[in-house]
Amino acid sequence: MPASYAYLGPEGTFTEVALRTLPEAATRELIPYVSVQSALDAVRVGEAEAAFVPIENSVEGGITATLDELVAGTPLMIYREVLLSITFALLVRPGTKLSDIKTVTAHPAAQPQVRNWLKTHLPDVVWESSASNADGARLVQEGRYDAAFAGEFAAARYGLEALETEIHDAENAQTRFVLVGRPARPAAPTGADKTSVVLWQRDDHPGGLRDLLGEFATRGINLMLLQSRPTGAGIGNYCFCVDAEGHISDRRMSEALMGLKRICLQVRYLGSYPRADIRPGEARPPFPGTSDEEFTGAADWVARCQDGRF
Repeated sequence: MPASYAYLGPEGTFTEVALRTLPEAATRELIPYVSVQSALDAVRVGEAEAAFVPIENSVEGGITATLDELVAGTPLMIYREVLLSITFALLVRPGTKLSDIKTVTAHPAAQPQVRNWLKTHLPDVVWESSASNADGARLVQEGRYDAAFAGEFAAARYGLEALETEIHDAENAQTRFVLVGRPARPAAPTGADKTSVVLWQRDDHPGGLRDLLGEFATRGINLMLLQSRPTGAGIGNYCFCVDAEGHISDRRMSEALMGLKRICLQVRYLGSYPRADIRPGEARPPFPGTSDEEFTGAADWVARCQDGRF
């Protein structure tokens, strides 16, 4: 396998900035790809060891391009996550004034994060989406658009100027990125982990989603993300992307996954990996009755009952 990481390019994306915060990135060749799909496909076909892509932002929620790629196709697995604070700059060709701007571009996930700023400062501008924020900057450099929302750090790379900086509608906006590779044994639990799965119902019936969520709730597992995505099988047919607190090696998590496997049409395991928002030792303790020790004690009690030793 090549010692390289694919990432959503071109050079100068927030994705690249987040990727370079990983210590192992210094020992890998970092290769930009034009889309999330092409970056993940590079892993699937063996062109790259892993891919680094955005998966969620705190304003708009899940990045559908990434979720849909993880839902479909050859299975992949999440190994790491990174959180990056996001603020935009309005990048233009030198000499451009705000009144000159008629067209603007950026990645679709950027629009909800700058919508109010646009309404106030450029109410008549025409928005068109680009493959990434850095790709939008490249298109401005080529003269196809007047301005792009991207990281201020991308200005020098594409010969542009930051006409405005610190643009964001929501304070403390963050984007979550994940390092994705081929399926393998998950890393050992740290005590502050997250498990991601995709769930398909057997059929559409009242309380169906409640049944899925009940497998987590009865074991005291907190959910961190729940997003429905269409399966492509027709209107009303959805699967559910779930992030849950805990590691597959935790008894409560492994039993929840076993329960889901029994009642779901399909379960796709996307990995158990360290959380980026807290450090080991900072995770909340298990709810009463859901620790590994309590699961083991309950199993021992059942065994004693079966042996007539209760």
